[in-house]
Amino acid sequence: MKEHFRLSDTDRNFFLLVDKAITTNPFSDQRRRVDLRIAGKSENLNIHKIEAAIKNVDTRIKELEHNGYSRIDQFCESDRKLMEHVYLFQFFYSFRDRFDQLILDQIKAGETSIPVPFAQQIYTFFKRKGFHSKTIHRYIAMCYQVRRAFYFINRTLIGSSGAMKTLRFQLWNNVFTGNIDLYDRYMWDRMEDFSTIILGETGTGKGTAAMAIGRSGYIPFDETSGCFAESFLKSFIAINLSQFPESLIESELFGYTKGAFTGAVKDHQGIFSRCSACGSIFLDEIGDVSIPIQIKLLQVLHERNFCAVGSHHVERFRGRVIAATNRSINKLRRENIFRDDFYYRLCSDVITVPSLRQRIAEDPKELDTLLSFTVNRIVGRPSPELTDMVKAVILKNLGIQYPWPGNVRELEQCVRNVIVGQDYKGDHKYTEPDALSQLVESIRKGELNTQSLIAGYCDYLYTHHQNYEKVARCLQVDSRTVKKYLTLFKKSKIHS
Repeated sequence: MKEHFRLSDTDRNFFLLVDKAITTNPFSDQRRRVDLRIAGKSENLNIHKIEAAIKNVDTRIKELEHNGYSRIDQFCESDRKLMEHVYLFQFFYSFRDRFDQLILDQIKAGETSIPVPFAQQIYTFFKRKGFHSKTIHRYIAMCYQVRRAFYFINRTLIGSSGAMKTLRFQLWNNVFTGNIDLYDRYMWDRMEDFSTIILGETGTGKGTAAMAIGRSGYIPFDETSGCFAESFLKSFIAINLSQFPESLIESELFGYTKGAFTGAVKDHQGIFSRCSACGSIFLDEIGDVSIPIQIKLLQVLHERNFCAVGSHHVERFRGRVIAATNRSINKLRRENIFRDDFYYRLCSDVITVPSLRQRIAEDPKELDTLLSFTVNRIVGRPSPELTDMVKAVILKNLGIQYPWPGNVRELEQCVRNVIVGQDYKGDHKYTEPDALSQLVESIRKGELNTQSLIAGYCDYLYTHHQNYEKVARCLQVDSRTVKKYLTLFKKSKIHS
């Protein structure tokens, strides 16, 4: 019997880097550094660094195969799991383009799960490496999940600003937790207990972020049908709670039975009934729902059970919940509009989608990137001509400091306006500068004396705290002094 092969120290150290790569968030600086080391580069490499890394891994594997070692059962026990991950890395990048095409084909097909046309090639690859059938099924599902997550996070949430890099990093961790190896071993079928709340202004892309999470859940592979158990389009169900009157929200969430109320002429399935074990529900505008609805939702999240309106039949909810609001969640809680216990049940992860003005302030190139992306999506192909035309109108009419109160949604409408009418004037309802902006601008211009400076700062603090005593404590003066400075500010030219 041939003795099990033991990796050399050089090969083991190299393959440990490969193992690190597959467990590290691809949107992190750490993953970039690992890829550079695998590629054999100690300095910055262009966007093809992953290609160089893949090539180096393939070369090392071929060297082992040349010496007669190509199956995981040929390696000693201490190296076997490591080589399993190395072959998984090779498989993932060998089949990534085919997985990407499968994603596009599934989008076209809709909610019916389509066959995996390269399933036999997958089995052949893993069988040659000595993997067992049960493990193969898990790895097919995991690799498809990883590719979907990367596809939707990377392609729908673009931008090079620090805020967007952070957002993509957070979304990946939301899907796979902070450690994908632990996720693979413990959490892949237990994520329903981890609810998420997404915060951000109107139009920032909270729904896009939620969709990236919802379409990236684990979906088992069915060997018999050659399909995944469910289409990822079916596994994500969204509802905007603000579009329903209070009396109908419960029915839309939990469904109702025939005769439950006037007009209920047949049974209706709510979104909690339609959501599968590998699915997610997106509750948009969660900050607008009443306390009674919050209590019912809290019960579902806590007990995982619910009944349709008019029924005593208990159903079980097996999916994840993603919620979003454009309102200040802390303000809602302070005003007792949003229950603390409901918030705590939602906040396994809290993700904030940055405003467009923050993104552009961090990286002015963000505007160019978004314009190109939006034009491409609207007209169906890249068009530098249209992109330049839209940007010229923005610079002429709005200027680079325009705050984009409607965020990405407003930018999309701006592009449409310019394409149709070659003009866009902006949303001036929200473009008046706030107190802080006026104060900073006046400081920059050197227009303030001591009293005006204190009065402006006083007004800013009062706008934030809405309380004379809190402002007084911040300034270390009494509340009468605060009122005096606020009165002075109202009369000053800063305010006018």
